[in-house]
Amino acid sequence: MTMKTSEVLGKLDIPRHKLYYLEQKGYVHPRRVPMGDLETREYSAQDFLLIQRIWKYLKRGFKHKVAYQMATRGRRKGI
Repeated sequence: MTMKTSEVLGKLDIPRHKLYYLEQKGYVHPRRVPMGDLETREYSAQDFLLIQRIWKYLKRGFKHKVAYQMATRGRRKGI
C-alpha cells in the first residue's frame, strides 16, 4: 500500500512543510514518481506509520530529532 502526499496530509493533519522537512532530514524516504514536468511522492505503509509516530511527538512539543528518536525506539520495541 502506498499513499500520495495529499492522503498523508489528510489522514494525519500534518502541515505539508513538516512532512517535507521529515523527508529533507532523511527520516522518511518516499518514492518519487515522475508526472510530466513534475513529480509526486508515494509513501509506503512503513513511512506512514513512522510519520504518524513522529507527528505525535512533535505535537507534544518535542524537537524533530528527539521525536524521530522516540518514534524509532517505539518501532524497534514493537510499540
